[in-house]
Amino acid sequence: MNIQFFCPRWGMAHLPWEPFARLVKDTGFDGVETDIPEEPAGREEMLQALAKYDLRLIAQHWQTVDPAFETHAAVYAKRLEYMAAVNPLFINSQTGRDFFSPAQNETLLTIAAQTTVATGIPVYHETHRGKFSFAAHVTADFLHRVPGLELTLDISHWYAVAETFLDDQQQAVRDAIERTRHIHARIGHTQGPQVPDPRSPDAREALKAHLACWDKVVEARLQTGHPLLTFTAEFGPSPYMTLSPATGKPLADQWELNVFMMQMLKERYQPYTGS
Repeated sequence: MNIQFFCPRWGMAHLPWEPFARLVKDTGFDGVETDIPEEPAGREEMLQALAKYDLRLIAQHWQTVDPAFETHAAVYAKRLEYMAAVNPLFINSQTGRDFFSPAQNETLLTIAAQTTVATGIPVYHETHRGKFSFAAHVTADFLHRVPGLELTLDISHWYAVAETFLDDQQQAVRDAIERTRHIHARIGHTQGPQVPDPRSPDAREALKAHLACWDKVVEARLQTGHPLLTFTAEFGPSPYMTLSPATGKPLADQWELNVFMMQMLKERYQPYTGS
């Protein structure tokens, strides 16, 4: 199995695509996770920069947020089709809404599955607050009902929602691990989805919980013989970043944290990274 590491465009969109892609490549990432620009010129600029530096693409869907279900479903279908057209490695989708009914959210999962059949591009569904997958126990129910459902595991959201590290919901976590195909490597805690700095001693317990979970995903993927597992180092900018009360500026640098996460995980999983 090969493990590859991706850099988020989130928080870095102030950089034009060419210097951003060069920085990503020079730092040691294998690719970029990003939404797909709406304008053709922006889309082509992105694709050319990624091709120039031989970077792989994970397409990230988050834009469909309409509260009216019928409109939401129609926009969702079109958005996934648009993203699949640029031939990403896969689409990572923040799918549905937490207040949609289970049947409505399952309809959206069916739309995603139909997109995969039509285009050949897998759609993985991110565990995320506010979406159908906002909590471990809720997602477990969908996993039991939808055999083909595959996940991007961002367990930081579940820790925040449950206000625990899910020691009392281990079966739900195991169910999710079995269906995990991609990981968002951000360290959250029981009161929020992002610690101020994962290098801090204050984050030790949270870091340990995340690493233990990710180790189990790696083990599960090895056992099934899957050739690839992907991580995106996904520490986000403000308001995810904790700000200093004195200066109003972030207590840490987003780029440095994501580089730290990538390098730490490359070392941890060195036999599978080719480095």
